[in-house]
Amino acid sequence: MPSLLFLTQRIPYPPIKGEKIRPLQILKHLRQSYDVHLGCLVDDPRDQEHVPTVRALCTDAYFATLDRKRAKITCLRGLLTGEPLSVTFYHDSGLAAWVARVLREVKPEAIFVCSSNMAPYVLDLRGQERVRLVDLADVDSEKWRVYAQTGGFPMRWVHAREWKRTAALEARIARDCDWSTFVSTEEAALFAQQHPAQASKIRGIASGVDHVYFDPALPSAAPFDTAKLNFVFTGTMDYPPNMDAVVWFAETILPLIRRTAPNAQCHIVGSSPAPRVQALAAIPGVFVIGRVPDVRPYVAHANAGVAPMRIARGIQNKVLEAMAMARPVVVTRDALEGIAAVPGREVLLADSAEDFAAACLRAAGPDGEAIGQAARQRVLSDYVWAERLRGFDALLGTPARVTSEKAATA
Repeated sequence: MPSLLFLTQRIPYPPIKGEKIRPLQILKHLRQSYDVHLGCLVDDPRDQEHVPTVRALCTDAYFATLDRKRAKITCLRGLLTGEPLSVTFYHDSGLAAWVARVLREVKPEAIFVCSSNMAPYVLDLRGQERVRLVDLADVDSEKWRVYAQTGGFPMRWVHAREWKRTAALEARIARDCDWSTFVSTEEAALFAQQHPAQASKIRGIASGVDHVYFDPALPSAAPFDTAKLNFVFTGTMDYPPNMDAVVWFAETILPLIRRTAPNAQCHIVGSSPAPRVQALAAIPGVFVIGRVPDVRPYVAHANAGVAPMRIARGIQNKVLEAMAMARPVVVTRDALEGIAAVPGREVLLADSAEDFAAACLRAAGPDGEAIGQAARQRVLSDYVWAERLRGFDALLGTPARVTSEKAATA
């Protein structure tokens, strides 16, 4: 089989956050047609136990250990080199040497890179005979732009610099690589608008959801008192957009809900809760759970999932996962980007605190079950991973043949 170099900034397992979920599904898909050489970083000591699981999916793999505290200091060299700090944060000399060796000795037919942060590993290594695809997922420079406009000093300056440097890197990726892909047509359209000369090389390939894993028919024990109204938010809890969302929900929206339903509770489920998030546990009805081995019981037994995102890019996996579990989901307009769900029938849409609270109460009422079932059907119709990921095959020139052994274990 042909070979493929696959780079991603974090070990794509366990699939508990967007930057792991999408790369893992793409990796599983591509390994059916390629001998995959995977390079990634491990920035959480708890993820070391998953190295054998990921290694088994690849022909060859290199796992660079990233000390986050040290990387936050060493990445400041980007101030001297002119690189985005997020690029220098994820740079590892051992991984760089491994990438160069794979390109020199294996000579893979294709290179697949997840995120702009990892693109510099290959941008300076020429080899135009290879298909080079960078799955940017979101237009990251836009995220930094929003941070720069809304943050305080001195981080506003840092974010403004990151915005400009990341935008320059994205422009180089668009120019020098064969394809730039995104998790939604909206993100792809925005990038094409920014880089009109490269529009023919920009595609939106939407994410899906593992509908077999997130199956409401699977039994699970309730992790909280189901006699009360329970709302759940899932996501990495040191990520600023998630932090902003749960702070808004806990401090502003939940008190409005509790005026009508005094027993309403909010469960914040996700790794690395920042101090600002941990402090929310002092609010009546708010529970900061942290990282759990399995989010499904929290979603399955909740009256509704909530995604009150005011800063968002691309597709929200938390929304698709709750939909797959046949739970009603209350979303803001930003949280619904890239998801073709019908507001009022398959999700509930609200942008103000008052409307969001009212939608949560509706989701917890008689309408909730029907909305959840309709959401599950939407997932089965439009968001099965296998269907979504075929879009990459045409871009990479993926061979048609798939080995039965790899297909069976993917």
